[in-house]
Amino acid sequence: MKNTLFPIFLKTEHLRFLIIGGGNVGLEKASTLLKQNPSAKIKVISTLIKDELKQLSHTHENLQLIEKDFEDSDLQQSDLVIIATDDTELNKMIKIKANAKGILVNAADQPDLCDFYLGSIVNKGHLKIAISTNGKSPVMARRLREYFTAVIPDSIEHNIDELHAIRNQHKGDFNEKLNDLNLLTSSFGEKKSTKKYKRFVFEISLVFFALFIGYALSSIVSFTDAQSFVSHIPTIFYIMLAVGFFAQLVDGAVGLGYGVTCSTSMMIFGVNLPAISGSIHTAEMFSSGISGFSHYKFGNVNKKLLVALAIPGVIGAVLGSLLLVYLGNKYETIAYAVLATYTLIIGIRLIVLAFRKKIERKKVKNVGFLGFSGGFLDAFGGGGWGPIVTSTLLAKGKKSNIVVGTVSLAEFFVTLSASITFFITLGVSHGFIVAGLIIGGATAAPIASKLAGKIPQRAAILAVAFLVIVFSVRILMKIF
Repeated sequence: MKNTLFPIFLKTEHLRFLIIGGGNVGLEKASTLLKQNPSAKIKVISTLIKDELKQLSHTHENLQLIEKDFEDSDLQQSDLVIIATDDTELNKMIKIKANAKGILVNAADQPDLCDFYLGSIVNKGHLKIAISTNGKSPVMARRLREYFTAVIPDSIEHNIDELHAIRNQHKGDFNEKLNDLNLLTSSFGEKKSTKKYKRFVFEISLVFFALFIGYALSSIVSFTDAQSFVSHIPTIFYIMLAVGFFAQLVDGAVGLGYGVTCSTSMMIFGVNLPAISGSIHTAEMFSSGISGFSHYKFGNVNKKLLVALAIPGVIGAVLGSLLLVYLGNKYETIAYAVLATYTLIIGIRLIVLAFRKKIERKKVKNVGFLGFSGGFLDAFGGGGWGPIVTSTLLAKGKKSNIVVGTVSLAEFFVTLSASITFFITLGVSHGFIVAGLIIGGATAAPIASKLAGKIPQRAAILAVAFLVIVFSVRILMKIF
């Protein structure tokens, strides 16, 4: 057997650590111990101690620094010794004397002098994983730590809490309890779902993109138009590029804002109403697909909630699209007034959401109706799925990263159904607008998914609300 290490987890509040060496290595070891337990009792002995270690001691009274040479008496009242000097002979001598007193030793970068290793550590709430390469490659251990930190979702802490509660409340015997807990956690080992979803989204997006480009090339864009497009790209393309990037960056990071930002911007430029919603949903399908898969990959999706939102949302989106096609063509002024009023209300709702105080978590009722309403109004108004669905779920105390991830993924199916409806009834129009939104949104989507829960949510929502309200008021003033 090449690796005979036996991993254990120590309760460090019961241990006294002695670190010999106050340079960079000593600082790293002390910082690592304090990160895992800020109250760990640590003594550092060295003739020279880095300023960073001294600063660290100012915030941790349990970190004792002594500037002097090592003496045998320093081993008294120590449970574990960490050697962090570059003097090999001194290190060997310290190990011999420590072992003679029954004290285990770790010597940095000297595996032969180690009785134990300090592995790379993954922290996810209650979950802690220690990684060791048997002293052969600390770099590999660090890379593995970075990998597991990325792939293990932050929601794992909530899952562990729920399993703990189930375990404590379970009335069966040991075997029944074990079987039930194994059943509940069996999905953690499944890997096929991610691959199946990735392939499904890719194939659907590819087919629709091919239809869109094919139709445009065969029915709209001639060779002369293509030349003109390359040499004289209109200003609206760059405007929509910026709008699509900003809108998707906010939407992917905080779960709302894409549609209402785009729709109010396009109304300002006089785009006809069915084309507004059709262009937005065509563009948003690609960005929401990328964003949705990114969230799925990072573990920000609740599958049960996804199904409950997506199916009614698709039905609502189809009906909303058909109503807009009819209303937008025959009653354009009225439709503009309705949509501007709707986006104004959404803007006000965003402000309320931004200043909402944190509330207790509550059960979400009528999720299907919520999905239907969000899909219908999103298709009819060119936006609103996020402000309606996300804000409602957040108001019930749901975890923000799970809400953003699940709503973003459900949005892919909603925008897909709306896009197909508009494509069948209207064909493809406003190619520059769609292209700008697609490129801008697709560029921002993977960036936004990594920012989920990390940027100031209130500031982002208020920025969107301000733009939406200003644009909506301006449109209403033009009409009346």
